[in-house]
Amino acid sequence: MSKSYRAWTGLGLGLAMISTGLGACGKAVAPAADAPEVASEQVMPAAIQEAVDAVASGGEGEGGISLDQAATDPVIYGAALAVTEAHVVAARDAYALGETEAAAEMFAHPVSEVLIELEDLFTARGVKLFDGLLLDASQAAMSGESPEQIGARTDAIIAALRAAATKAPESTRSPVSIRAAVAADQADRAATMYRIAREAGTYEPYLDGYGFYKAGMALFQEQETQITSANPAGAAALNEAFAELAKAYPSAGPQAELNADLSAITVSASSAVLANSH
Repeated sequence: MSKSYRAWTGLGLGLAMISTGLGACGKAVAPAADAPEVASEQVMPAAIQEAVDAVASGGEGEGGISLDQAATDPVIYGAALAVTEAHVVAARDAYALGETEAAAEMFAHPVSEVLIELEDLFTARGVKLFDGLLLDASQAAMSGESPEQIGARTDAIIAALRAAATKAPESTRSPVSIRAAVAADQADRAATMYRIAREAGTYEPYLDGYGFYKAGMALFQEQETQITSANPAGAAALNEAFAELAKAYPSAGPQAELNADLSAITVSASSAVLANSH
């Protein structure tokens, strides 16, 4: 584990997540046999480290970010940042609906799913690491801060992600084309998570997908005019994909039924990826 992420142990957050049944996205992790019911500041270091390692290794991989590819491909690099943004947007919106534990979990997940893998790359590219912002937001959610305060923390994280985006690897592709491709990647992830949510019948993958949908749509809409000018077909495909995803993800809250047209969602998201692949 990267040394900067030993902030997990300082917060005791990893153990808190384990002991409350929270784990990597879409999965609950069983508490360690010797885990206390409530994490405190005075916990045996070995026990905390064990819990931290369990969280870090427990993800089912919906992050799907390759370090080697992110180091040279600005789309993959941007996708890593967008995955992080997706989690914090989902966390913010779930928290506003009273889903406190899910929100705390979502704020923390990018540390184990993305940042541990990419810390060295971010450091080499001069990115100011934002793990502390994520972990502080997770702890703040569990501490009962107001939705407005959590929203402000989310804005700060997104600002840090936007700053990190300026450090992307060089490419012959235009910035507009790269952004469109990242937005399409998020749409595709949202489609995949909707399928998983339907199959699993659980809230966590739905919330993941909601975040991917919202993050991707924001990336697209912020530069929709430029994307449309550069690639009309790509913009049209993105609009169609996000329209289908809007039917699938009406809110960040748990849904009684998931009845959106999975075929239409999947086809439109795949079409968006293809139309924005160059």
